[in-house]
Amino acid sequence: MTLSPLDDYPVHQAAQVMRHPATSDRNFYDRYYFNCHPCSGEAMLLIGMGQYPNLGVADGFALLRHGSMHQVVRASRELGADRMDTSVGPLRVEVVEGLKKLRVVLEPNQFGLDFDLTWEGAVPAHLEPRHFIRWQERAVFDSLRLSQTGTWRGHITAGGYTTTITPDVWWGSRDRSWGVRPVGEPEHPGIQAKNPAQFYWMYAPMQFRGFAIVAIVQEDAAGSRILEGAVRVWADPARPPEPLGRPEYRPSFTPGTRDVESAVVSFAPPGGRPFEVAVTPLLPVSLMAGTGYGLEPDWRHGMYQGPDLVVQGVTYDLSQPADRARMWGMVDAVAAFECGAGDGHEPAVGYGLFEYWALGEHKPTGLTP
Repeated sequence: MTLSPLDDYPVHQAAQVMRHPATSDRNFYDRYYFNCHPCSGEAMLLIGMGQYPNLGVADGFALLRHGSMHQVVRASRELGADRMDTSVGPLRVEVVEGLKKLRVVLEPNQFGLDFDLTWEGAVPAHLEPRHFIRWQERAVFDSLRLSQTGTWRGHITAGGYTTTITPDVWWGSRDRSWGVRPVGEPEHPGIQAKNPAQFYWMYAPMQFRGFAIVAIVQEDAAGSRILEGAVRVWADPARPPEPLGRPEYRPSFTPGTRDVESAVVSFAPPGGRPFEVAVTPLLPVSLMAGTGYGLEPDWRHGMYQGPDLVVQGVTYDLSQPADRARMWGMVDAVAAFECGAGDGHEPAVGYGLFEYWALGEHKPTGLTP
């Protein structure tokens, strides 16, 4: 065992030093995720940073989608003993005030994208339902996540041009998740090879003036719920979060594709009036292209890149057919949300993240493997 600065804080949960998780599962992870966007479809910045203690790796990425350009800067290093070091090369996350304010910086680098941004929560952070999936007797997902909507201040420089980021225009959401999920180098699948490639998912942290709605839906091929959540979180911390019942998700796909061109998410608050939120995606961003979420065989979250810091840049031009063909998998879209009246609340228009993926079969929507 090796001590680290975290061991000086009274936060231990097991008879271990803090750099060691209580589980020895190789897939344990601890990650930040942020998105930053104007209340329009002009641009979207995605940022992620994770630690993988049982793999000995820390890595991160920044992805800017603007116009036809999909630009990624990514970095990886050995984790080392100090898990309080939340930096990977030019990218770092600073907790200014826990659960309220964070700073995210990508220092100038040779790949033409940098930023210095401060996030401030608009509503209290919300702890989402536990995400647990067991396949072939193995727990492949077992994680918790907090989420929060908020605003940004600072600047982004890309292609030599600097954009000033102000909280009246630039909104977003963030999450912190930790636990077990597939990461690192591919394992030999063994009996897990029998599992079908299937993932039907919708996640929408929606920001409105004075409140946020966070909705989650994950279903198996038959339409049975694996994970669900629906809550209204008020900006006023004195008002408790409002449960919104079972969320129902109805996407409309572009013909011949699995791209969502519009959707409706409906809610039935216990004891209240049902209401719907109309979703209009404004700018789709392929989260899995270049970032480490699983497509590139040589760059995945938690994959060991060697003893030295590695920093890379990846740029795709979506006006080119070959680059467009690389845009596959999970979509993180800037979206507009029209919230209908319900339970005495006035209709409202908001903006935020609309994340979706429809992989494999999903009988309720007629999707085949």
